Amino acid sequence: MFKRKWRDMSGEEQRAVLVLASIQLALAATAWADLASRPVHEVNGNKGTWAALIGINFIGPLAYFRWGRVRTRSNMH
Repeated sequence: MFKRKWRDMSGEEQRAVLVLASIQLALAATAWADLASRPVHEVNGNKGTWAALIGINFIGPLAYFRWGRVRTRSNMH
């Protein structure tokens, strides 16, 4: 597999990487904050497992927000 170095990327490619990385980190931070503040009975499954899964690219945080939280009457809007 060919690895490109940062300095070999164009300015546009560098900006795209930074934007995507920022989005990924923001999603993960938001998911981890939600998980940490959510009571155990409002999480589908083990909180430790979800904490680890959230670290997987975009898929982990999105999966947590879709399937990891229990929908209760108090958090439905």
